[in-house]
Amino acid sequence: MSGSKREEMVATPFKLWGGRYSKGTDHVLSRVNNSLTVDKRLYSEDIDGSIAYAKSLAEAKLLTQSEFKVICYGLETIREEWNKGTIKLMPRDEDVHTVNERRLIEIVGLQIGGKLHTGRSRNEQVVLDMKIWMRKAVRDVMKHLGDLINGINSVAEKYIDVLMPGYTHMQRAQPVRFSHWILSYAFYFKEDFERFSEFYKRMNVLPLGSGALAGNPFNINRHKLADDLGFNGVTYNSMNTVSDRDFVVEFNFLCTLVGVHLSRLSEDLIMFATKEYNFLELSEEYTTGSSLMPQKRNPDSLELIRGLSGSVFGQHCGLLMTLKGLPSTYNKDLQCDKSGMFAVYDQMLLSLTLMTGVITTMRVDEERCLSSLSYDMLATDMAYYLVRRGIPFREAHHISGEVVAYSEKVKIPINKLTLEDLQEISPSFDESVSNLWNYENSVEQYTVVGGTSKISVQEQINLLKAFLANCE
Repeated sequence: MSGSKREEMVATPFKLWGGRYSKGTDHVLSRVNNSLTVDKRLYSEDIDGSIAYAKSLAEAKLLTQSEFKVICYGLETIREEWNKGTIKLMPRDEDVHTVNERRLIEIVGLQIGGKLHTGRSRNEQVVLDMKIWMRKAVRDVMKHLGDLINGINSVAEKYIDVLMPGYTHMQRAQPVRFSHWILSYAFYFKEDFERFSEFYKRMNVLPLGSGALAGNPFNINRHKLADDLGFNGVTYNSMNTVSDRDFVVEFNFLCTLVGVHLSRLSEDLIMFATKEYNFLELSEEYTTGSSLMPQKRNPDSLELIRGLSGSVFGQHCGLLMTLKGLPSTYNKDLQCDKSGMFAVYDQMLLSLTLMTGVITTMRVDEERCLSSLSYDMLATDMAYYLVRRGIPFREAHHISGEVVAYSEKVKIPINKLTLEDLQEISPSFDESVSNLWNYENSVEQYTVVGGTSKISVQEQINLLKAFLANCE
């Protein structure tokens, strides 16, 4: 190549892969092929990876120490341009990697800047950038999960003496503590937190050094590179590495599961805040009014959380459908992985932040919760009463059911039936049956681990406090 031709090529932005091409790319393909609007979010991670890779090249004697320092200077200059928003993007920039390499060559020259990509492929580079980004994303989600668990725990402790109906099949079932109900969600989120913690360890392995698919021919030290970039180890098959997006699938799935838990909690809170239940009142900060009906206070925050969970699930399904038909190693379909990953992360943080705000600012109506209890909810306690008097549970359950049926037939509340009425159904009843009609006594019998008695609920609160303390 003549000197003038080479100088023209260096001075004009050129595609990283364009050496064998004589025709330009179709303009529609160029638009579809361009991922910069999405992956520019990875600019800093891309620079971190490039600095570490340049160090490996220097250690492998492919760069001098002077060249390494010049490259680091150039890359940090580019990072500053991104940070300040002064980076200039060119029409032919395909992605964030192209921008950073182009700018590096513009700043330090082709002779030095052109060496950075030695032995490296964008196929591995993008996986590296995504994993570096995802480490922070996982930590962010875990932090927000911890905040939500802490918020729920505080509310549970504040309202530990409030009794309310527990429901199955949306029907009143047994008396429980309000704290016991809300803590049930704290334990969902605790398990979510633990799943993210396990996932972090599993995904935190270095992909760099895999090349396009065959590996790196320049004997770079991948284990040293992993240490430099904060990875726990390295991947062990280069073909697997460049096509692997399972870590994105798993991240999206874990966020989807959190979304499901948030959606279910939202549904409960929406119902409990209605006039029909009126167990709690949402703060005005997390509700909106109606454009037509001035009396309304709509739980839009919770409805939006419930809606966002569907969007998160959709992104998860979308990536799975992209992956299921791909042959091995890298295919350009994988360019569609990042938009969903970023959207899932953004929506997850919004949802968790909103829910924490809703929970920590709501007010629980103790009197309304208590007044919603009814004595027929103690029918199971009646069966337990008979069991304690030596009657087999199945028989005791049947007798209790007969009492409920008789109460409904004569239209007398179950607690107002006379001892004679009860003894006509079973002679096992005596005066002590009157002790059943006490809601506090009912909940306090469940003292086993995981029960709704005060001592058991306090144990749950203490366990979650210890869990959060260990996570700091």
